[in-house]
Amino acid sequence: MSKAAQRNGVAPYRSGEDDEICPVCKSSRYLSPKLRFLVNPECYHKMCESCVDRIFSTGPARCPIAGCARTLRKQRFRTPTFEDLKIEREVDVRRKVAQVFNKEESDFETLRAFNNYLEEMEVITFNLLEGIDVAATERKLAAYAAQNAPMIAQKDAKAAKERSNQNAQQAAQKEQALLNRSAADRASMSSIAEREESHKQRFDALAVAQADTKVVLKKSTARRTAAEKARDKQRQQQQQQSQQVGAPHDDAEVYRIEGLKAVVEAPPEEPYDPFGGSSFAPSYYTLQSHYDHSWLDKARSDPSIVAGGYDLREYYQRTMLEAFAGLGCFLEEEMGEREHSRDGDGMVATEGAAMAAGGDGAGDDVL
Repeated sequence: MSKAAQRNGVAPYRSGEDDEICPVCKSSRYLSPKLRFLVNPECYHKMCESCVDRIFSTGPARCPIAGCARTLRKQRFRTPTFEDLKIEREVDVRRKVAQVFNKEESDFETLRAFNNYLEEMEVITFNLLEGIDVAATERKLAAYAAQNAPMIAQKDAKAAKERSNQNAQQAAQKEQALLNRSAADRASMSSIAEREESHKQRFDALAVAQADTKVVLKKSTARRTAAEKARDKQRQQQQQQSQQVGAPHDDAEVYRIEGLKAVVEAPPEEPYDPFGGSSFAPSYYTLQSHYDHSWLDKARSDPSIVAGGYDLREYYQRTMLEAFAGLGCFLEEEMGEREHSRDGDGMVATEGAAMAAGGDGAGDDVL
């Protein structure tokens, strides 16, 4: 076991066959496919379910893993969520700290204060994960929980209320969907039954007498029209009920998240430019793709030049660049600026020497 694993109180993660063998009874999942492993958050040592029942059924006992002196209880064993037990332990520690440090950005006056709060929360989490001043960190966490117990309880109650409201709304939506589906099924069944009844009445009327056919048709049409009106009215009532279920009541308490900024749609991303918008196109000439010259014509057909993949356009570009390279340099202006700066430096040096000698005109009087 490594030093970090001994300090953190968790076994090091080793992938492979060790994950399939119980470290206590050496039972293998290869021989027992239904073998289930459990861990205890006290030390996060993994062992099979039969070993847990055999060792901890009579009461608390020490962990059977060599080098671990933690006292474990059976009711705290659970099935690990992650294969890597370090991740399992980190998730538990972060959940424990988050239950105490549950403030939001809206609870702070400035963003810097909120960032300092998050940094303090991360420092406590890191100390608990890496085993740095665990006792002092635990005391600090307990002191903060005791001092801010009312605020923590209020935040937990608010979060629980929001979750319950969301679950209730989802349940109401599911119930309304079931009601709408059952109503649609009933309407479809009634429509089919009415259609079959209408066909039956028509056939019966035609069989009895041809003269009474028109009267029967009128009656069936009137009956069908009344049934359609009744279905339309029922459908409108169902829509009104669904709107009433989905809309919040006036006397119901509505919870909103405070401090959220307005969502602004991000502008479309522009294509990536590695040169940052800088243009390297020549400003004194326009490079052509073809130049008429006898030597160039010979070079285009010479295998010794073009066989290696050489492109004459590179020669065009280099030749034009060398030809126009000095057009942007004005030597007379640069020399004039250099002479002017040199004269200014000389005057400044002369004035400095005169002041160091004793002031203006002092040397002339002495001579």
